[in-house]
Amino acid sequence: MSTSDPSQVAVPSREGVAALPATDSSRRRFLTQGASLAGTLAAASAAATASAQSVPPWMTVPGAPMRGYGTPSKFEAGVKRPFASGYASVSPATGSSRTPHQSLEGTITPNGLHFERHHNGVPDIDPGKHELLIHGMVNRPLVFNLAALSRYPMISRTHFIECAGNSGANARPKPVQGTAGALHGLASTSEWTGIPLALLLNEAGIAPDARWILAEGADSAAMSRSVPLSKAMDDAMVALYQNGERVRPEQGYPMRLLLPGWEGNMNVKWLRRIKVTDGPAHTKDETSKYSDLQPDGKARQFTFELGVKSLITFPSYGHKLDRRGWYELTGIAWSGAGRISKVEVSADGGTNWREAALQGPILSKSFTRFRLPWDWNGESALLQSRATDEKGNVQPTRQAFVSQYVVGMNYHNHYIQTWAIAADGSISNVFA
Repeated sequence: MSTSDPSQVAVPSREGVAALPATDSSRRRFLTQGASLAGTLAAASAAATASAQSVPPWMTVPGAPMRGYGTPSKFEAGVKRPFASGYASVSPATGSSRTPHQSLEGTITPNGLHFERHHNGVPDIDPGKHELLIHGMVNRPLVFNLAALSRYPMISRTHFIECAGNSGANARPKPVQGTAGALHGLASTSEWTGIPLALLLNEAGIAPDARWILAEGADSAAMSRSVPLSKAMDDAMVALYQNGERVRPEQGYPMRLLLPGWEGNMNVKWLRRIKVTDGPAHTKDETSKYSDLQPDGKARQFTFELGVKSLITFPSYGHKLDRRGWYELTGIAWSGAGRISKVEVSADGGTNWREAALQGPILSKSFTRFRLPWDWNGESALLQSRATDEKGNVQPTRQAFVSQYVVGMNYHNHYIQTWAIAADGSISNVFA
């Protein structure tokens, strides 16, 4: 993340800021202009013919042999997760790494780029010795090893996980200059495969007056959270696989809790214990953190469902527009309440909006990719995206969101992100 002084970032005024074209024919013009330009250049350039007839060096030698596990090209070595740790002096393994959204396309996050958040490092768990205990207000306590769980019928669902502290840097008094991943990379989407938690709870037999569960991880921090029983019996999962392979150690190997649409800290990794209870446990991880302090001194303690949110990933900080003309604006949108129904984009700081195209499939509680062609005229612009979900929730403005809380409250931030495009094509994070 850049440490440049945010006070030096000039925020373009809305007056004279480039707006998006008002007609849906802009995409056709974008494609037509691109095809025409490519054809003209190809026809006019003798160098293109010479290039087609040349033989690059990699065509003259045998290629590399096969590998047991594939890795990205060496030319993509720069696509990595940025790290952040505010506790390095106490615990070097405590902190987070973030998905580099500005370098990715589509909606599925590669396993090696899924964000991490650890409270005391990644435990080295022997799957043959790990067990999941279900106890408390149940008819019969049960213990499952990995082999026993693998015999249950499984389901696969694609969902995002987002840390409650994602986008927290935008709670600072001045805008931090960082990439889309550095600012908003504590959110990732995967296809998760595992056993519905309701199936295991029903196997144990739930007491009639049970209302909550306590989920605990096997890390050295014994990370634990209280979860309403209604969620556990709805769409919760004990996830064993991520994007087709076993869940990785940093994602909870050999098993983790998945609570689609709810704050990431509740999706307990390295799951070892579920205790059925009649009320929340008020653990350290849900009292000292992850609560939302309001101006009157009261705090919202259980903000489970994550708000509707979107983010323009291109163009964004770290990119630079190198010419006037057509670009495809693109980004991701998601909501803890369900499917994304609409994403609107503005190039003048929210004065005018155009609806972007949503790329299918549009899944519940998952990333949805949006796209919109934009003809940049070389003038300053303020790019924003605003998402609406199927329940009618609309992504709030910065002012509407921050007015609910004390200054600096950095949890559950889902307000509209603004990227300022300068006349030279450079891009900065601004508050608008």
